[in-house]
Amino acid sequence: MILITHYPLPIMQTIEKTNSSFLDTSLIIAGKTFKSRLMTGTGKYRNLQEMQDSITASGCEIVTVAVRRVQTQAPGHEGLAEAIDWSKIWMLPNTAGCQTAEEAIRVARLGREMAKLLGQEDNNFVKLEVIPDSKYLLPDPIGTLEAAEQLVKEGFAVLPYINADPLLAKRLEDVGCVTVMPLGSPIGSGQGIRNAANIAIIIDNARVPVVVDAGIGAPSEAALAMEMGADALLINSAIALAQNSTAMARAMGMATEAGRLAYLAGRIPVKSYAQASSPLTGTIAG
Repeated sequence: MILITHYPLPIMQTIEKTNSSFLDTSLIIAGKTFKSRLMTGTGKYRNLQEMQDSITASGCEIVTVAVRRVQTQAPGHEGLAEAIDWSKIWMLPNTAGCQTAEEAIRVARLGREMAKLLGQEDNNFVKLEVIPDSKYLLPDPIGTLEAAEQLVKEGFAVLPYINADPLLAKRLEDVGCVTVMPLGSPIGSGQGIRNAANIAIIIDNARVPVVVDAGIGAPSEAALAMEMGADALLINSAIALAQNSTAMARAMGMATEAGRLAYLAGRIPVKSYAQASSPLTGTIAG
């Protein structure tokens, strides 16, 4: 069993103290500033203690909560809302389980009230999920856009979960969503980044933060998404279902930071030929 007993300073914080050329900007969503670029979830953990330990180990500042499951005290969600210190963690209510735009709008309103009851009076965030497909759990683009338009009108900061569709991402940004959240691969599948080309287009065109959500199964995949230029990640299953969720949470937090730093550093160009690392001039004649 791996014991996590010490959490070092975040990588970026350490680097900032030694080399100002690597200074990063903060993640800003709807005017709110976050140091961590990793968001985590609260579902699928074996118990509340594992969830609490994993959130701490990850270093995340945003945690998503399924409003319906908390409201109905679904298995694994009993006492969940009270198990997190909401003075330190920003709640991201989500509309998981909603199959239509109408359902999602109604649950979003409940989520805003839940956040207020738990002390976050100014929290109008909602992770918008409209998923009528129970087998593949792919989001409904039409229902998502309809719900987003209405929720933006009602003053919500909407973070929509979508397929990696660049045109839909742009439409959602145009109606006022504060992020777009394209899936890397089907939710909970652990398949990694299967939509890299489309996600790259979304990142290139977006004027709001791009959060890669769903499908990431390993820290290497988390780092890859950040190296591509994603602004943040949302990871739940890969942490909660790992053999040691706390250790995996820490690994995902470190990978998110490493991937971000690599993106800022700028990787070398990919070449189709070899190039010696050592210079060819000044060598001793044979």
